[in-house]
Amino acid sequence: MVDYRASSSFIRLLANLRWLAVVGQALTVVIVTGPLRLNLPEPPLWAGIGALAAFNLYATWRAHQREEVSDAVVFAHMLVDIVSLTWMIAWSGGVENPFSSLFLLPIALAILALPAPWVWAAALASILGYGISALLARELPHVHGVFGDAFSVHKVGMFVNFAISAAVVLIFFTRMATARRKSELEVARLREQFTRNEGIIALATHAASVAHELNTPLGTLMLMVEDLASEAHTEAEREDYATMKSLLLVCRDRVRELATPAEAGHSGAVSTSVDIERVIEQWQLLWPVIKLRRTGSTAGLEKIDPAVGHLLLALLNNAAEASEQAGSSRVDLRIDVDQGGMRVAIRDYGPGFEHAQPVLPATLFRTDKPGGMGIGLALSHATVERLGGTLSMEAASDGPGVVVSFRLPMSVSP
Repeated sequence: MVDYRASSSFIRLLANLRWLAVVGQALTVVIVTGPLRLNLPEPPLWAGIGALAAFNLYATWRAHQREEVSDAVVFAHMLVDIVSLTWMIAWSGGVENPFSSLFLLPIALAILALPAPWVWAAALASILGYGISALLARELPHVHGVFGDAFSVHKVGMFVNFAISAAVVLIFFTRMATARRKSELEVARLREQFTRNEGIIALATHAASVAHELNTPLGTLMLMVEDLASEAHTEAEREDYATMKSLLLVCRDRVRELATPAEAGHSGAVSTSVDIERVIEQWQLLWPVIKLRRTGSTAGLEKIDPAVGHLLLALLNNAAEASEQAGSSRVDLRIDVDQGGMRVAIRDYGPGFEHAQPVLPATLFRTDKPGGMGIGLALSHATVERLGGTLSMEAASDGPGVVVSFRLPMSVSP
């Protein structure tokens, strides 16, 4: 399969290098026929430069079209360069020309940008071009000029040739090495994400199965609590049973939400929306001992993706547990909504984290929290990625604790 994006980038690079070649060849002709007083046939040399410039006008236009470019087209562009170099070298001394070693550059470029068959084709074309320029070359005339005899001029040309070759190799190989490192990092990131997502899918499948199993005992408990509430003799008992019933209702809703994605996936149904205020109220019911200090506004978040509700609950639970672990009963929540989306920051007052530890775990089931399962933050990270947002985690600047922030686009509404 052809990597069209890489080939298009290479075509643009070739066009840029070709403009440098056009300018360099023109300056060389001017210098050797002027100050160096070298008797070279200028018309064919200027014709070769003009033809290369004309072709590069087309190549530059083609490179900016961002169209699919095959390896054959890339080779054709390189073949034009080899033919042009053969023409220029043949009319300026052949193998006596210090720039004849430039035939190696197309081979080096092809090795890094083309598959093996095209590399061999570029190598054969360069060898053929070198042979033609050697056999049909016009010999360099004897010269006495500013730089001395012909051998001195040849040494100057060799130096210039080396400088040009080094510059081309440095620029091109540096770009190729940078692109390769970026590609390796992207592959590593995708492999890590794939591994994590496999664990999340397995966990979601198991959660949906457990949800169905828990539905029956939860229903039985609801009936038992209602019977006990009807037989209560004091107001305190009735309040206790009412609290138990509220907690069971929360558990029932959570269990049904666990099964909803699986059922929706089989039926093709569209997921329902949730109210973020309702989500926060349910969380406070589960954590009555935690004082939640809120800032910002939730206006416009009455109908959001259920995944956002799960994300907020998971992060609030983590914050509450961290604060309790440090003997604090405080959690801060800030929600802001603007045209760019929603921004949420949750700050706990726990012990914080060590800077040597990764703040956003890329693997499941790894935690330093006593009794924790190590999936909350990893699931939150995966949810934010799926919704097209960003998640960050940093130590609080004004005291103990950690601030976890996420930003989501407004498209999170179903």
